[in-house]
Amino acid sequence: MAIWTRTPNLEQMMEASRKTAVGHMGIEYLEVGDNYVKGRMPVDERTVQPFGILHGGASVVLAETLGSMAANCCLKDPGTVAVGLEINANHIRPVSKGWVYGTATALHIGSATQVWEIRIENEEGKTTCISRLTMAVTKRPG
Repeated sequence: MAIWTRTPNLEQMMEASRKTAVGHMGIEYLEVGDNYVKGRMPVDERTVQPFGILHGGASVVLAETLGSMAANCCLKDPGTVAVGLEINANHIRPVSKGWVYGTATALHIGSATQVWEIRIENEEGKTTCISRLTMAVTKRPG
C-alpha cells in the first residue's frame, strides 16, 4: 500500500529543484516506489572536499533533499508543509568518483512529525552514508 497522499512526480520534483542548491549540485530524482524516493548525486568538483572525496555536507544535502520531497507528498492536511527539524548522518565509506545513490524511506509519518531514513550507496551498492531526517509538519506560510 502506497504511503503517498500526493503521488510524487519526477518531472515536477526536478523542475521545483532546478534553480536551487539541489540543481546546482547535480542531484537528480530517479524513482518513486510505494514507500520510497530514490535519487542520485555526482561525485565531482561540486560535491567533493579539498581531499578529493565526497563532502559529508553534500551527502546531507542529498539526504535532506530526498527526505523532504518525500515527506511533502505524505501530508494529510493540504494546508501544511513539512520542513526539516533535525538531521544526522553517519559517513561510512569515502567516495572519490562516480555517483552516489540515495533512497529515502519513511520510519514514521505522523500529523506533527515525520522521520525518514536515507541510505546512500556508491555505484557498487556499498553503503557510504546513513542519515535520519526528522521533519516538522507545520502550517503552510501565507
